[in-house]
Amino acid sequence: MTEIRAVIVDDEPPARRGVHQLLAPHGDVRVVGEAGDGSEAVTVIRATRPDLVFLDIQMPGLDGFGVLRRLLQQPGRALVFLTAHDRYAVRAFEVDAVDYLMKPVSRARFAACLERVRDWLEQRRAAGAGSDEYADADETVGVLVGTPRGERLVRPDEIDWIEAADYYAALHAGGERLLVRESLTSLEARLPGRLFLRVHRSALVNLARVRRFDPSRGGGGRLLLRDGTEVPVSRRQRADLRRRLAELGG
Repeated sequence: MTEIRAVIVDDEPPARRGVHQLLAPHGDVRVVGEAGDGSEAVTVIRATRPDLVFLDIQMPGLDGFGVLRRLLQQPGRALVFLTAHDRYAVRAFEVDAVDYLMKPVSRARFAACLERVRDWLEQRRAAGAGSDEYADADETVGVLVGTPRGERLVRPDEIDWIEAADYYAALHAGGERLLVRESLTSLEARLPGRLFLRVHRSALVNLARVRRFDPSRGGGGRLLLRDGTEVPVSRRQRADLRRRLAELGG
């Protein structure tokens, strides 16, 4: 019996415990990691390289689809969405999910799901696809933003700066202000570090867009961007900003 290494991703601890209980009768599945949010999920999945991921969709910060955008899921890793909402089912199967389970899940339904997972993994292994790994898509994928005309992919080099906006982040790109339901911290973690710097708790800046830095006597200052926008700089980030600008010759 081939072992299936699994990771459970859900922001609710009772939900994660529930998956453990459902897995108990299935001795061929071993949980090798858990995550309580999307950013942690990316770290855990990269570290453990599981065969199977149980993935919640609605999570604070980086949601389930955000996790997948950061990790190009390769053949050989089975994905099962486990959620309380049915409105994401079409999108789930568009990213090749093996199954889509609605909470609460009965033991019979869960057992049927695992049978599908076993068959799927066996077919992939027989085809020699089991050795593929997760790849980092941050540099090429960018940020997916919902607009009235549908979803739009914004490349990192298109972004001037990003500001925190309550439960959202506002991307400023080419004169547009685009809202994305993701935290500034999450965006900072996945945008190219060579290009972006957190200059304030509420501002992440593309350093290539900086015209000049005006320090203040209080220790912080302000950045003037090429489009005329002024962005505050905290005292804490001042030294790091000076160093990065010097590296860029600014």
